[in-house]
Amino acid sequence: MSANFETKLSRYAELLVHTGVNLPAGGKLLVNAPLEAAPLVQLISRAAYRAGALHFKVNYSDPQLTLALFEDGSDEAVAFLPEWVALEAEKMVEDGYARLTIAGEDPGLLSGVNPQRVALRSKSQAQAMKAVSEAVGGFAVNWCVAAMSTPAWASRVYPDLTPDDAVARLWDDIFAVTRADQPDPVAAWSTHLSELERLCGVLTAKQYAAVHLRSELGTDLTVGLAEGHIWQGGAETARNGIRGVPNLPTDEVFTAPHRDRVDGWAVSSKPLSVRGQLIEGIRVRFEAGRAVEVTARQGEETLRTLMETDEGAAHLGELALVKASAPVARTGTLFLNTLFDENAASHIALGRCYPTNVQHGENPEALLAAGGNDSLIHVDWMIGTPGTDVDGVTAQGEREPLMRAGEWVI
Repeated sequence: MSANFETKLSRYAELLVHTGVNLPAGGKLLVNAPLEAAPLVQLISRAAYRAGALHFKVNYSDPQLTLALFEDGSDEAVAFLPEWVALEAEKMVEDGYARLTIAGEDPGLLSGVNPQRVALRSKSQAQAMKAVSEAVGGFAVNWCVAAMSTPAWASRVYPDLTPDDAVARLWDDIFAVTRADQPDPVAAWSTHLSELERLCGVLTAKQYAAVHLRSELGTDLTVGLAEGHIWQGGAETARNGIRGVPNLPTDEVFTAPHRDRVDGWAVSSKPLSVRGQLIEGIRVRFEAGRAVEVTARQGEETLRTLMETDEGAAHLGELALVKASAPVARTGTLFLNTLFDENAASHIALGRCYPTNVQHGENPEALLAAGGNDSLIHVDWMIGTPGTDVDGVTAQGEREPLMRAGEWVI
């Protein structure tokens, strides 16, 4: 790798530590990453210790071990998760470990695996890790999800390039959309986060009863919003008082739908990569909050299996608005990775809502009463396009423009 690449990678590592999880002196950090991320993780560890970290721990994953489990393991093995795994994770949350996840998985790794076995594994893990997921989703600790270029992922994104060129091209895109290619990425993010904070303040103050989205692909969706909803985006302050950025990159502002007040058609604008499988051409009709008609050109069984996870899986837990000219969209690349593709288009999520999107949402009863949704899953899929119009709908039924042709007008 060139000296220029090494400089950008070092800046990226610093960005993840200082902006992503915003690790304080005396802080503890847990990193979850694929094996190929070792060089990046080493830089992250040095940045963390320079920031005054007390402890640094990494859990590496090997996608081939995952594939071996599904292809050669018994159903009992697929469903099994040792109790100590969840207990360790819960203890680390209690001890205040910040969490940094480095994504880079092959979007089609499990394309040849029976979706029912993938669903079995996903559900058993979600049940075992429910307490951890709720704590992290409720920002009990500061956390961040970012990505790195891996050969398997890069080859899916750029199939016409050689493996080495594909990896280099994907790194260029990652550095660009995370601003790691700028002389001072941390300062660049400070400016960007201020604009997202402004949008959140305007939208929260409006307290719209609903948001209506219409696109040239056929989306015509009215999303009723939870009572006392809060719009979030960019930086978030965890309950431990540390303000970090949960997703790098991020260009979304998002809030909680009312689980019983979503009506109309949602049509996907990008493929969805979930559970190692691709779902394309999604069309879903919602009625009184629930998905009542579900089709997909590819991966329909996987989609239906997702929605059958539990009662809340067929309802929405998030509405997010993203301008069509966001940096990820400007690359013109379909990343086949939700972290990136969701920041190129407005989107919705099936399943669990974030309690921080509702006033007093940390109280389960208050969250339910406000219309918040609960589920073992939270799966984002993209419906926004460069032609999408978005209106805020007041309690009196009046419409106010929020986006025109995919761009903010507030």
